[in-house]
Amino acid sequence: MRDLIFVGYVALIMLMAFKRPFLFTLIYAYVDIVSPQRLSYFLLNSIPLSLILFVLAFLGFLISDDKKDVRVSPRWVLLLVLLGYCGYTTTVAAEPVAALEKWSWVWKALVFAAFLPLTLRTKLRIEALVLTMVLCASTLIVTGGIKTAAGGGGYGSLVILIDDNSGLFEGSIISTVAITIIPLILWLAKHGTIFKPEWKVSLYAAALIFACLLIPVGTQARTGIVCIGALGILLLRYARYRMLYLVGATLVALAAIPFLPSSFTDRADTIKNYKADESASTRIAVWAWTWDYVKEHPMGGGFDVYRQNRIRYDIAQKDIPGQPTDSYAPEVKEIVDQGRAFHSSYFEMLGEQGFPGLFMWLIIQVGGVWRMEVIARMYRKRNREDEAWVAPLATALQNSQIIYLVGSLFVGIAFQAFFFMLTALQIGLDTYLSRRRREAAWKPINRQRAQLAAPVA
Repeated sequence: MRDLIFVGYVALIMLMAFKRPFLFTLIYAYVDIVSPQRLSYFLLNSIPLSLILFVLAFLGFLISDDKKDVRVSPRWVLLLVLLGYCGYTTTVAAEPVAALEKWSWVWKALVFAAFLPLTLRTKLRIEALVLTMVLCASTLIVTGGIKTAAGGGGYGSLVILIDDNSGLFEGSIISTVAITIIPLILWLAKHGTIFKPEWKVSLYAAALIFACLLIPVGTQARTGIVCIGALGILLLRYARYRMLYLVGATLVALAAIPFLPSSFTDRADTIKNYKADESASTRIAVWAWTWDYVKEHPMGGGFDVYRQNRIRYDIAQKDIPGQPTDSYAPEVKEIVDQGRAFHSSYFEMLGEQGFPGLFMWLIIQVGGVWRMEVIARMYRKRNREDEAWVAPLATALQNSQIIYLVGSLFVGIAFQAFFFMLTALQIGLDTYLSRRRREAAWKPINRQRAQLAAPVA
């Protein structure tokens, strides 16, 4: 029955898309984020749904879109260069079988990210993509938030829709996504036109933000806690009464502590005591191995090269409450491990794609932060009513990007499709506004030409 519901739903929205071909692009984003194929027992996961939708989206763009509106940017070109470079490193990867498996989904994420800006020709399309990303992510987040509020959850045990620990269903990744979209939720609640701002929209936005904040609690992912801290600092920048904001945020945090499960607070405490935490110590050891590896292989080792690591490190012994302390026990414990993942997007890029790949990725990411700052400052000065949405959206995209970059320090999500969609949104907004400014600049010239060409009475 569940398979039939999913098939019927996807078929219905696909039929609607034949009238409005851009909807195929949004449906592809839905499939990429929610992964209904993985929720299906047989029907959907037996067909190449993503490929079919991308072909339809591309054909819709070729047939129905006006190509004269298409603009590209240097970051868009760099996306294509990164795609080609990753393809090359896959052919010479140190782990060829594993590299091909990862490449099979990475190239799709990069191609779709490069395709999206070409289609974002209007303000409505840009807003529609923001809304689609938020609502699709909320499909997972609301489920996780309800389970957490009901007393479920735990590290590695919060099941979101399906029992799967990969992609957006993994605890640290969904925690990062949940906090990343909060600035976009706030923008939609205030400036959205598809669902116009009213009390019902504001109520759902507030409930969704609460669910987003619950996800790091339910997953007990320390990455999510760090992302919440980054969000708080970013919101402080735009707070009108900063001291009042600080006092309020502190009081809310203190009031929430008694309601948090002890397992969550114990795990959060390991952030400051990382030397006694095996997970944190493993990451540091893997990062050290990655640096040594890339010094010998500057071009990187290709996807999943971490499978070759062999690490050895010491961690501080923990005293167990209620048990006598053995004065003869060693103060440190030696850990030997191998094949441990990078647990950092920066070291993921460095180890897999070497210095060239890391530099390209950083330019794409940091360039987005810089361009959104430029746009936000430019459009705050323009002060036109029909452009009131621009600066807040640029700021929201910038804040989301910064939260992602902070979360990326501790989880390997350098190639996650959701975050490349965020990059595509920034590029699309940038090129759309650039075209609008050029058109506005030419209007007086075209008007003057028309007046000169008009016959004299």
